[in-house]
Amino acid sequence: MYRIGIDLGGTNIAAGLVDESFNLVSKMSVPTGAERAPELIIDDMAALCRRLCDENGVSLSDIISIGIASPGIAEGESGMVRYANNLPFKNFPICAMLSERTGVSDIRVANDANAAAWGEAVAGAAKGSSNSVMITLGTGVGGGIIIDNKIYAGFNSAGAELGHIVIEYNGRPCSCGRHGCWEAYSSATALINMTNEKLAECAASGRKTVMTELVAKKGKVSGVTAFDAMRLGDEAGREIVESYIGYLACGLTNIINIFQPEIISLGGGVSNEGQSLIEAILPIIKKEQYGGGIVKETELRIAKLGNDAGIIGAAALAI
Repeated sequence: MYRIGIDLGGTNIAAGLVDESFNLVSKMSVPTGAERAPELIIDDMAALCRRLCDENGVSLSDIISIGIASPGIAEGESGMVRYANNLPFKNFPICAMLSERTGVSDIRVANDANAAAWGEAVAGAAKGSSNSVMITLGTGVGGGIIIDNKIYAGFNSAGAELGHIVIEYNGRPCSCGRHGCWEAYSSATALINMTNEKLAECAASGRKTVMTELVAKKGKVSGVTAFDAMRLGDEAGREIVESYIGYLACGLTNIINIFQPEIISLGGGVSNEGQSLIEAILPIIKKEQYGGGIVKETELRIAKLGNDAGIIGAAALAI
């Protein structure tokens, strides 16, 4: 018994064949070509499904369901993508069209961050829990919420935009148009911006920092520059990391106070800092969360599935 999960992105379409235990058997990808007509994108999704099956000795008739993780507002009940800002989809019947092209009747769709959270709940860091949240710390801050073993997306399928809770009123501008969003302080992009600001500050004041050498070697500032400098004993690097951790912990505490999930899993590039990241965050959360030390406390974990979370979560949408 096999399922297919498709992670539909603005740059690539990735698809994976998943077995009944939600192990990823095989995956492949093709460029999205997002500038094209949406029907052509669906044609490529269907062709990718056929290739996956052919190369693994499976028939499409053996596929019990296909799931799609899509950016934007994906409406599970109708099988529509209502809007995706980096794809040509508007009120687009993505499930019906893919069903026509593959012959698979059970096709589901969910927002990509929600699908990734579902993947971690089914087969990753939050496996075994009924209530969990996944936070992705990448270019932005993505979020997915699982309540009573179901994806929570709000009444209009536009919920769980956790990166856009405000943690500093009238703070840093955010790409969404608001100011002070958590994403503007806790994404990898925000961390890079903070590092650049600190480097400029050091240069202006004549303060020495090992970050200057690290950037010269790599040719650019990255999300690990400040962390690497801190590990080398650099004070300016330590200041950036402490500030970043404070903002990250603030948002995570807000989420705990609202949802009280059993597990929060952290994914995205910044999560590669691993257990040391969690150990830095936990003391702040324990101090600030409501009911800390009285009620059972949320466990913070590093996500396990990496870039495959969306594929596996999409494949599991029909369970």
